[in-house]
This record gives sequence, structure tokens and C-alpha cells, in this order.
Amino acid sequence: MSRSARTVIARATGATVAMSRLWPGRADRLTIAPHDLRTADATRAAEIYAGRFVFAGKIVTCHGRSIFDLEPPSEDWEVALLGFGWLRHLRAADTALTRANARSLVDDWISNPGRKRPLERRPDVLARRVISLLSQAPLVLGDTDGKFYRKYLRGLTREIRYLRYAMLDIADGVPRLQVLIALCYASLCLANQARHIRSATRRLSDELQRQILPDGGHISRNPGALVELLSDLLPLRQTFAARNIAPPPALLNAIDRMMPMLRFFRHGDGSFALFNGMSNAPSDLVATLLAYDDTHGVPMANMPYTGFQRLDAGATTVIVDTGPPPSPNVSQEAHAGCLAFELSSGPSRIVVNCGMPSTGRDNWRSFARSTAAHSTLTYHDTSSCQFIELSAMKRLLQGAPVVSGPANVESYREAMADGDLLTTSHDGYLAKFGVVHRRVLMISQDGGRLDGEDTISPAPGARIKGAETDFALRFHLHPAVKASRLSDARGVMLVLPNRDVWTFEALDDKVDLEDSVFLAGNDGPRRTAQIVIRQDSRHASSVRWSFVRSATTAAGTNARRNARREPELPL
Repeated sequence: MSRSARTVIARATGATVAMSRLWPGRADRLTIAPHDLRTADATRAAEIYAGRFVFAGKIVTCHGRSIFDLEPPSEDWEVALLGFGWLRHLRAADTALTRANARSLVDDWISNPGRKRPLERRPDVLARRVISLLSQAPLVLGDTDGKFYRKYLRGLTREIRYLRYAMLDIADGVPRLQVLIALCYASLCLANQARHIRSATRRLSDELQRQILPDGGHISRNPGALVELLSDLLPLRQTFAARNIAPPPALLNAIDRMMPMLRFFRHGDGSFALFNGMSNAPSDLVATLLAYDDTHGVPMANMPYTGFQRLDAGATTVIVDTGPPPSPNVSQEAHAGCLAFELSSGPSRIVVNCGMPSTGRDNWRSFARSTAAHSTLTYHDTSSCQFIELSAMKRLLQGAPVVSGPANVESYREAMADGDLLTTSHDGYLAKFGVVHRRVLMISQDGGRLDGEDTISPAPGARIKGAETDFALRFHLHPAVKASRLSDARGVMLVLPNRDVWTFEALDDKVDLEDSVFLAGNDGPRRTAQIVIRQDSRHASSVRWSFVRSATTAAGTNARRNARREPELPL
């Protein structure tokens, strides 16, 4: 076990012991305070004390009023407020003033249970609040008396009771797991809960076996689900140990499977590939999660159950979406990005997908989920997946799930003499347009070259439907990449932040450099560029292209490019 992992686990154990030290005479009621792995910022405690609550890019100032009585500026802001995760910032400051402030805010909440806030009983928000009240109990109860302690327990018990009722009507996927995790925490942290421990453990085990696929991915196919769930599952495993209860095998197995998948989606700079609703992941939180991974192994190349492939050569990484969309019940965040890929070289991302912003998602959701927001082929400006569009249905289904998309996605990889070859295809355009998209990728052994070919063709024995035969091939670039189109209009020179130079070239097609947007930045959406090749499938059904790393300088690359012969892709 790594030193950092031992440190984190020691902290979790210390938090457990702290409750018995604080309230030795009441240890029969609240016995454990689980460790919170999520990032805390002590500087934000001063803002909260001053009555400024900054969540999801919005600021609300109390001006002497209760923060819980004010109109929220956005749904994301209200979710953050009512989840009580901000208590961790007060705990990080660890002063008498912040402890008193935390106690005052919690007292304000539990003293007024009649407030009617639209989101307070939403199951995932309620689950986050219960976990926060349990994990931050040492902060709130550290300097208080028995009267407030009992009041705190009554309020916490009320929230847990609501949470049990929430199981009757809850969305599938991560929200359902969050509720079951919170109920498991509640049964372990409160005394005399043996019956609830057994039932909560059994239900959580069943759900983990259903939602965590054999290769470690989540059924939603969203890499962000792994970060969110592991942040709760790892401390839960330690909480079982602190109670001298063996963690359920399903919990241990799920964590063991998810850890390699966490590494699978990471680029060289530590960021995550942007598929199916993924936004930016806090790097310090991810580092904490990975400290629990004893293997520290090289990421696997193929995740067949979740539907992704990874090509690693030298310092170059390519991550490709090679799976169909998830089932409708867990597809509210799924994207139409089949066969999209991301490319990175060392610490620099080159080709990305647009991703999803961490806040203000409703403004960008429709575009971010479209095929055009991904580095893949778009046929007749149409997404390869279709989503629910009617507002009434969106409200009923709590989102816009996928209603149709690729049913048959194939991928085959083999080691060649010159590198690794990946052959993929999907039929997302077959029903409407009668065509299949086929993509072939080959990465050289040293990682200095990525060759690709995208082909549009009718199904065997069939014809292309309709008169719409245009398609566009897009490669969205990371904002840190400086791109300039070459004079012959068939290539683009790419300068990375570390001054490495790559060149994109198309063998037979004109290349355009157009505006794009990178949605998953830490500071919100950022303007960037995209390489675009437009073609007509009746005139040219195939487009060949390459990304090549320069051996020396940008000038050397530009001088040598005309003398370089394009290699043939194996078919």
C-alpha cells in the first residue's frame, strides 16, 4: 500500500475515533464520522462566514437573512447548497469561529423542517446531505452541548427517514447508487442499526453488481460516474472496517474493478477523456482516489463491456468510444459520440471532444450531446443518436434519454509490424440514411504517428437512402494547441504548450480550420478550433488523414512534409 493511501486511511480511522472522544456518554447513538475524500478549501470558510455562498459559478449574499430562505440563482447552485458539501470547507479551516458558523447554519436548517424548497427532497440531493451531515459531525458537534447534540440527531434521523422513502421513486444509475450508499453509511454510523446494516448492505451489493460492469465501467458509460462513486465507496469500505464488520464482497469487487477503469480514461496530464457527460475532474481528488490503488499498473487496452479502446505507444495515447449508447433508463447524460476519439502526447492533449461544462449545463446540453461536438464523422449534420425532444416527456423522464442510436458497434484490434491497428464501425446512420460509418486507426510503435481512414458505405446489398449524402469529419482541438492551416490547404500545423509540433494532413481532401468550443475547462467554456473535412459520399466515400509528430521544429516539419510519402493503411 502506498504512503499516501495509508495517510488517507489513517485520517478516516481518526475521524471514526473522534466521535467517541467527543461524546463518550452518547456513543450509543452516533458512533462514526466517515472521512470525506472530496477537496476542501479553507479560504472559502471566510466567504461563508461573511454570508457569501459561491456555488456553481453563482454568488448569493445573505445580508443577514437565512441562506435557506433566499431565491436560488440556478438549479446547480441550489443542489450544492442543499447537499451541504460546503461544510467540508468550514472543517478545513478548523477554528472556533468556523465551527460555530457551521453549527449555526445546520441549526438553521434542522430547526425549520417546514421549508418548501423544490430540490430538498430530490433523492440524490438528500443522499448527499445525509452523507455530509454524517461525515462533518465532528465539526458541528465539537464545541456543543447535549441539547444540540440530541437536536442534531433528531434532524439527521428525519433526513434518513425521508431517504428511505425516496427509494420508492428514484432515477436509475448513479442517483440510485448514491441513495443506497447514504443509507449504508447511516446504518453504520448510528448505533443499534444491525437490521438496517444487513438490509442496506444487501441492497447496495445487488445494485453494485448490476451497475458496475465486469470491466469496471459504469452502465451509464460516463467516466465521471467512476470519480463520483469511488469518492463515496472508498470511505464506505473503511467505515465497515472501523465497525469491525467485513465489507461486502460486492463492494470490494466493485472497487477493484473500477480502479483500473479510472486509469484507463486518463490522459498524460491527468485529465479524463470527455465522453458521455464527462466534465473536468478535480485533479487532487483523482490523485487521492488513485492513492488507494495498490497496483499502479499500466491501463488496460480494451474495455469490451463498457465499450472503449485505448492505444498507447511511446508518450502518445488514443482513447476511442467503441460502444453503443447505454440503455434509455441511464442515458440522460449519454452523448452521440460513437467512434469519437481523443489524442494526447505526454502532458498535452491534442484532439478532444467538447465535453460538458461542470455548471450551466442546460445552456450547452443539446450541443454537447450532439455528434458534431465530438471528434468523429457526422453524416448530413445529423447525430448518430436521437434524444427525447418533447418538454413534457423530459420532465416525466427527468431528462432527455437516448431513444435510438447505433445498435451494432464493432471493433477489432491487432498488432502489426509497424504498430497497433484498430478497426471499428457503427450503424447509427443505417436506418435513416442507409450507410455505415467505418473508422480505421493505426498508431506507430513509437507513438509519433497516428493514421486514420473514415469510410461511409451502404450496408451489404443495400443502397444509400435519399439525396442527402454529405458528411463532415471533425477533430476538435484542445484550447492550449495553437493551430495554423498550411498553404496547400491539406494540412494544419499544431504547436503544443511544450513547443512540440504535430502536423495534421489529409491525403486527398481540403482541410478547413473552424471555430469550436471546449466546454470542460476549469474556468468554463473556452474558445478553440476544430479541423474539419467536408465530403460527399457519392463522390468520395473515404477520407484518409494522419497526425504526425515533428522530429525537430515547426519549420523543419513544414519543409519535409511534401517529401514524406503517405503509408498505406492495412485493410
